[in-house]
Amino acid sequence: MRPWDDQQTEVPLSSLGLVLRTSWHPFHGGMTLPKGDRDLDRMAAMETFVRVVETGSFSEAARQLRVGQPAISKTIAQLEERLGIKLLLRSTRGLTPTEAGESFYERAKRSIEEADEADYAARGAGASLSGRLRVSAAPTFASLHVIPHLPKFQAQHPNLDMEIVLDDGHIDLIEEGIDISLRMGALSDSNLTAREIGESPRLVVTAPSYLERAGEPRIPGELISHESIIYAKGSGRDVWMFRKDSSEVSVTLRGRVRISAAEGVRAAVLAGMGLAVASEWMFAPELASGHVKAVLDDWALAPIDLWAVFPAGRSVSAKARAFAAFVEEQLANLDLSKPS
Repeated sequence: MRPWDDQQTEVPLSSLGLVLRTSWHPFHGGMTLPKGDRDLDRMAAMETFVRVVETGSFSEAARQLRVGQPAISKTIAQLEERLGIKLLLRSTRGLTPTEAGESFYERAKRSIEEADEADYAARGAGASLSGRLRVSAAPTFASLHVIPHLPKFQAQHPNLDMEIVLDDGHIDLIEEGIDISLRMGALSDSNLTAREIGESPRLVVTAPSYLERAGEPRIPGELISHESIIYAKGSGRDVWMFRKDSSEVSVTLRGRVRISAAEGVRAAVLAGMGLAVASEWMFAPELASGHVKAVLDDWALAPIDLWAVFPAGRSVSAKARAFAAFVEEQLANLDLSKPS
């Protein structure tokens, strides 16, 4: 894993088996149109092509860019003519990029991001961002601590469109076109570009109704006689190490319920089905209201980290940096005070 400030952009050239009528500008590192063919605005054409690929249709691209559909079709036709290659395949199912189109899409998107980065840097940190930002995050965490704050972020950047992909798994960032992924826990891939933006204590939590029925554990060892709700994400984890001063106690949780999604664990805890080990973030509203209670709070479990993860092999865009900083700020200001 490498922090974003150390990340270098490495974009290997893929062999297309085609001869493109293009040249490479040594300063911009991007594709330029042949001399004499520059009546077509390069950046505008790339932005149009990228939007067509991402929307899959001329009509939707036209709607988003606020132009007529004929203008979109004309721009793509001019772009294909000047490059001398077919970029899009048209069928009854919509538009899909050719192999050359895929390569051009990646480079065009990168050029647009670099241009946005240059504009943002020139105008200063308070400048408004534009374009599109695609974010992935766990559904429960995003619903509790990201999405409620999006209006504030959008107000700061009114020209920035956002797409939030909610998934409890670790999706392929490049394949899914993700600009930034919010991931919790240890990162298994050491090649990821990532930055830690938050940390949450782990707690043993349950509903007051369960404690009324089963009693409250006073030491970690008493957990083995209680019903536990196991968050079985991946291989799951049933063994936890509790620490208090110089003492360490390892406990294997037992339970009849194993749930693979965080929202299911929340529902089971709120229904009074048992105890669960979870991040403080996961039950922040209920802990604050008293609808969920933490037990064994004089014993500590290892905290859980939140990482902002970025696609490997490319520089981190200004949009992704800004969003990571925004989420970090919101978590730092999170009020986790307990009811008196």
